[in-house]
Amino acid sequence: QAPKKAKKKVEGGSNVFSMFEQTQIQEFKEAFTIMDQNRDGFIDKADLRDTFAALGRLNVKNEELEDMVKEAPGPINFTVFLTMFGEKLKGTDPEETILNAFKIFDPEGKGHIKADYIKEMLMTQADRFSQEEIKQMFAAFPPDVSGNLDYKNLCYVITHGEEKD
Repeated sequence: QAPKKAKKKVEGGSNVFSMFEQTQIQEFKEAFTIMDQNRDGFIDKADLRDTFAALGRLNVKNEELEDMVKEAPGPINFTVFLTMFGEKLKGTDPEETILNAFKIFDPEGKGHIKADYIKEMLMTQADRFSQEEIKQMFAAFPPDVSGNLDYKNLCYVITHGEEKD
């Protein structure tokens, strides 16, 4: 009788690497490498402070950094980093997540947003859209005759792809 292969016990019952596609793992690895400023294989308070500084936020409070590090069960290596993201993302439906983001701009819950308003928001906030990107978006998702953007349809297409006839 052949000896049984010993299986490594994985914390939490399932392998965190099986939760993500290979391309996603590669993206997380790149993010981890960027945040691991001193390249020691772990993300600590100093790495977080340096990462914030690189993003232009210089006066991060020590308590804030400590709270972030405390979210992890121990030293943050890549597997722990991936597990933390896995737990944050588990059970979140991408369509629901994107819909919730749009609902911020639709407090009355109408299911659509004025195209001019969303254009202004996209061009003035966070990762600002260029005029060209706005043009591409409205070409793919033209506003209706009243100038409203149907964001529920947009979210569906983003998460499921175009409907096939």
